[in-house]
Amino acid sequence: MDRHNYINSGNAAYINSLYEAYQQDPESVDYGWQKFFEGFDFGKDTGLQSAPEATTGGTPEHVLKEINVLNMINGYRSRGHLFTHTNPVRDRRKYYPGKELETFGLSEADLDTVFNAGVEVGLGQAKLRDIRQLLEDTYCQSIGAEYKYIRNPIKTKWFEDRMERQRNQPSFSIDEKKRILNKLNQAVVFESFLGTKFLGQKRFSLEGAESLIPALDSVIEKGSQLGIEEFTIGMAHRGRLNVLANILNKTYKEIFSEFEGKNYDLDSPFGGDVKYHLGYSTDVETTIGKKVHLSLCPNPSHLEAVDPVVEGLTRAKIDGKYLGDNKKIAPILIHGDASVAGQGIVYEVLQMEKLDGYKTGGTVHLVINNQIGFTTNYKDARSSTYCTDVAKTVLSPVFHVNGDDAEALVYVVNMAMEYRQEFSEDVFIDILCYRRYGHNESDEPKFTQPVLYKAIEAHPNPREIYNQKLLAQGSVDASLAKEMEKSFRDLLQEKLNETKSVERFTETKPMFAGAWEGLHLATQQEVAAPADTAISEAELLEIGKTLTDLPAGKQYFKKIEKLFEDRRKMVNETHSFDWAMGELMAYGSLLKEGHPVRLSGEDVKRGTFSHRHAVITLPDTDEEYTPMNALGAEAKFSIYNSLLSEYGVLGYEYGYALAYPDALTIWEAQFGDFFNGAQIIVDQYIVSAETKWQRGNGLVMLLPHGYEGQGPEHSSARIERFMELCADNNIQVANCTTPANFFHILRRQLHRDFRKPLIVFTPKSLLRHPMCVSKLEEFTQGGFQPLIDDNSADAAQVKRVLFCTGKIYYELLEKQQSDKRADVAIVRLEQLYPTPVKQMEEVKAKYNQAQDFFWVQEEPENMGAWPYLCRKFRKGDLQLEVISRNEAASTATGYAKQHSAQQMQIISKAFEAPVSQQQKQDIKETTKKMAETNAD
Repeated sequence: MDRHNYINSGNAAYINSLYEAYQQDPESVDYGWQKFFEGFDFGKDTGLQSAPEATTGGTPEHVLKEINVLNMINGYRSRGHLFTHTNPVRDRRKYYPGKELETFGLSEADLDTVFNAGVEVGLGQAKLRDIRQLLEDTYCQSIGAEYKYIRNPIKTKWFEDRMERQRNQPSFSIDEKKRILNKLNQAVVFESFLGTKFLGQKRFSLEGAESLIPALDSVIEKGSQLGIEEFTIGMAHRGRLNVLANILNKTYKEIFSEFEGKNYDLDSPFGGDVKYHLGYSTDVETTIGKKVHLSLCPNPSHLEAVDPVVEGLTRAKIDGKYLGDNKKIAPILIHGDASVAGQGIVYEVLQMEKLDGYKTGGTVHLVINNQIGFTTNYKDARSSTYCTDVAKTVLSPVFHVNGDDAEALVYVVNMAMEYRQEFSEDVFIDILCYRRYGHNESDEPKFTQPVLYKAIEAHPNPREIYNQKLLAQGSVDASLAKEMEKSFRDLLQEKLNETKSVERFTETKPMFAGAWEGLHLATQQEVAAPADTAISEAELLEIGKTLTDLPAGKQYFKKIEKLFEDRRKMVNETHSFDWAMGELMAYGSLLKEGHPVRLSGEDVKRGTFSHRHAVITLPDTDEEYTPMNALGAEAKFSIYNSLLSEYGVLGYEYGYALAYPDALTIWEAQFGDFFNGAQIIVDQYIVSAETKWQRGNGLVMLLPHGYEGQGPEHSSARIERFMELCADNNIQVANCTTPANFFHILRRQLHRDFRKPLIVFTPKSLLRHPMCVSKLEEFTQGGFQPLIDDNSADAAQVKRVLFCTGKIYYELLEKQQSDKRADVAIVRLEQLYPTPVKQMEEVKAKYNQAQDFFWVQEEPENMGAWPYLCRKFRKGDLQLEVISRNEAASTATGYAKQHSAQQMQIISKAFEAPVSQQQKQDIKETTKKMAETNAD
C-alpha cells in the first residue's frame, strides 16, 4: 500500500464518524473540524466540490483529499521549522520525510484544485497552490516556529492567528526601518572601532550577531507599550560591551577608559573584574516617551550562572517594588548556543518557571547561536536537533531566526513580548548567526573550523545586508548608511580622545540593585561592631504565644498537637526555648519590625529534621496553616519548599537578596553537604561579588552540619571550603551553639546599615538536645556573641583550654561535668569569620596558668576550621594544637561503630592529663637524640 492509500484508508472511517457527529451537534467536534465541515457543506451546496465524486470505502475522494490538505497544513505547522532558510553561513541538514506534496498524499495535479481546508489558514476556499504558498511564506523562510507541542490549544491558536495572518512577514514603517538600520550601524561600527583602536585586546565581539542590538532595542520598545517599566538582563561576555554601550547607554568614554586602564584606583580595596563581566543599570526613554529601567547583572565567566540570579532579582522586585505585578518587569536572558545546550543550570532555572516560589511572569530567552563553542562544532556539542530543545521540557515556544534578517528578528521579539505579557510564560528565540573571529580576538578559529571560517570571511555583515535590502525596496537613500557610519565613528573618536586626555576615570556605581537608601559597603570596624538585636520580654512572649497557638475547630496530627503544647509551655511556663523557637521568634520579630522574611530550600516548611513546622498541613484535606501569618505583621513571610536544586535555587535566592536588602532572605540546604552542588554560586557570587563588582548582599545560608554517624554525605557542610574563601571581611561564617545566639545573628543581618552574606552551620541532633536551650533573658539582653567563654571555669585552676565550635561543645561539656574537670575550660567560637582574634587572645591571657591550648573538632584534621585557624595563628602568641579525626579523603565514615569509636577518641584525648613544660622539653630532647642516632 502506498502512502497516499494508507492515509486514505486510515482516515476514512474516522472522518465519517466525525462528520456524522458534526451533523448531529456541531459543538461536539473540535473548532478546526467545525470550520472544515462548514466549508465542506458550503462547497457541496454551491457546487464547488474540491475533487471528483469518486469514493474510497464510502468516503468521497474529495473529502480524503481535504484531509490530506489538512495534514499538509499541520505538517508545515509542526515540521516547517526543519526546512527554513535560517542559517546564514551553512546549508541546513536534510530531514526526511520532507515537505513535498507526495508526503501528504497530494500531487502537482492538485495545485489548482480548490479546497475548503483553506478555511483553516484564513483563506477560505482556496487553491492548493495558494494554501501551500501561505505555509511556505509563514513557516519556511527566515523564521522557524516550534510551538505545536504546547498542550494548550488557545496558545497554539494565538500563534497561528498572528503568524499566518502576516505570513511571518514583517511590515515596518520607514521610520522603524531606519531605527533598525541605525541600531545595526551602532553595533557594527562599535565593534569595528574597538577592533582597530584596541588591537589584540579581548572584547568578545558581537560581530556576526549584531542584529541582537536592534532586537533588544525593539523588545524594550514593545515592552514599554505593553506596560513594562523595567527589564533585568543576564548575559555572558560575548557582545556584552556592545549591549552596555548601545542598549544601556553606558558612555563610550567609560568603556574606553576601561580599555585604557584608567578606571583602576590604586587606593581602592576592591579587586575589580574584567570589563566584559561588569554590570550596569540605567533609565532609557522609549520612542513613546516612557522611561524604562534596565539592569544588566554582573556575571562571571561561568556561562549561564547568571540565569538564576536574574530570575531571583526580578522576583524580588515583583514582590517588593511592584507589589506582585509581574506585568511591569520582565527578565531577559541572553545565552550562547553551546552553553544553553550544555549547562544544566538552564534546565534548573526553567523548572522554576511556574512554581509559586520562583515564577517571574515569563522570561524572554535570546540565544546567540554562532554554531560553535570555544572550538567545538555543534555536532559534537549536543545530541538534540536544536540547542534550544531544553525549552520543550516546559513547553516554551521556540523561534529560530536568521541572524542576517534583522526585520524578521525584530518581528519575532515583538511577538515574544506580546506572548509573555499575555500568558506569563517563557519564549526562546534562537538567533542563527556566526562568530566573525575566534573565541576571543587573538584566537585562530581556522585551526579547528577551516571550512566554516572560509565561508564567514566572505560573508557581509548584517548591516550591509539590511542596507542593500532597504536600497532595493527604495526605503532609504543610498548615502544614509554611509552618513550614519561616519557620524557614529566620529563620535566614538571624539570620546576616545577625551578619554586619553584624562589621567584617571572614576564612575559612581550603585551598591545595591534595589531602591533602599542608607546601605553601604562596610568597613572592617563596622563589621566587628556589635548590633543591638535584643527585644523586650513583652514582645518576645507575645510573638511566642501567637506562634504556638493552633486555631480551634481544626483537626491536627497528634504529634503536631504535642509539639505545639510543648512550645506553649516554653512560652508560658519554663521560659526556656529550643532551637526551633529561637529561629521562629527571630523571623516573627523581624516581621513585626516591617522586614519581609523569605526562606526556601528542600523541605523547609517542615524542616528536614522535622523541627521547624513553620507550615502545618492538616490531615485529610492538605490545607496548610502558617502560624507566622497570625502575627498580623504588614511584612510578608514567604516560605517555599523548593525544587530539588541547589545551584539554581541558591543563585535565585542570591539574586533575590541582592534586589531586596530590606528582607531577610534565606536558603537552607537539606543537608549541608549538598551545598557543593551550588559551589559556583558560592565562589563566583557570594564570596567575591563585593570585591569584583562592589555589590553587597545579605543572603543567609543555613547548612545542617554535625557528626552523628550518618555517613559521609550527611555529616559535613565542608567548613574548610568556606574558611579558605574568607578574606577582606567578605562573608560571615558562624556555628552557633545556642538558640539565642542564632536568634541574634539572624536579626543582626538586618539591624546594620550594610549587608554581608552569612553562612550558618546549623545543628541536627542539637535541635532536640535538652541542654541546647536558651533562657528568656538571653533573647531580651545583649546581642550576638562571636565567642562564648567558659563562665563556670576558675581561671586559676585551668591547665588546659579547649577551643571548639558547634555540636561537639555539648559532648565536651558532658565529659567535663561528669569527670568534674575544673582544670579544663571549654571556649566556644560561635563566629568563625570574621574571627574574634582579640577575644581569643584575651581568653589566653585570662587562663594564664594553662599549659595547653587545643582546637577540638569532629572533622578530619585536613577539614573543618583547623586548616584556617592553624594558618591564622601560626605566628601569634596563641599557639594551638589540634584534636580531631585523622586526615581523610572522605568527610566521615559510613559505619556507626567506627564513628562512635572515633568520637570517643576525640573526647578522651581532649581530657587527657596535661603534659607539663618539663615533660614537653624531655620529649623534645629525646626525639632529637633519636634522630641523631638514626642519622649515624
